[in-house]
Amino acid sequence: MDATDIGSSAYWVFGYGSLIWNPGFAHVAARPAVLHGAHRSLCIYSHHHRGTPERPGLVFGLVEGGSCRGMAFAVTEADWPGVREYLKAREQVTSVYREATRRVRLDDGREVKALAFLVDRHHDQYAGRLTLAEQARMVIGAVGSSGNNVDYVRNTARHLAELGIRDRQVMALAALLEAAEAGGAGLEVA
Repeated sequence: MDATDIGSSAYWVFGYGSLIWNPGFAHVAARPAVLHGAHRSLCIYSHHHRGTPERPGLVFGLVEGGSCRGMAFAVTEADWPGVREYLKAREQVTSVYREATRRVRLDDGREVKALAFLVDRHHDQYAGRLTLAEQARMVIGAVGSSGNNVDYVRNTARHLAELGIRDRQVMALAALLEAAEAGGAGLEVA
């Protein structure tokens, strides 16, 4: 089903990280979209999905300012309660995100309201702005209940590239991780 066939009763979810490549919920359409007012940043210490409290990894968050290209997923009204519960369980494990409804512009020019998860910058898992080297050191070797942190970053970078989304920070980090794996980056794992 095309997003133009979706009735006005559809709910939308904005994905900018793993939701792009692993939404995990029923949806009737997926469209490239832009959210203004926040940008993608690898800025959240992961104590669950991609790391542990003893060996945290890093996951993406939406931080206020700028804009973010990602995917918008349309969910039917009938599926919405189950999808909402699934997203709460997945995204709010440690309450590091604030749920917000934001306008996003779909690739066909339409604007829709979408559920988005923005980082709570006052939460103790907010890492702030880290250098690429700091990010790489944290990501390398971190593993959580959802898997390897390096795979998470690589999957996000690969899917962004497939969608034609140029995120310089994500691509630079993916390249640094590749170089480290090949033995050429000289990064010391924390």
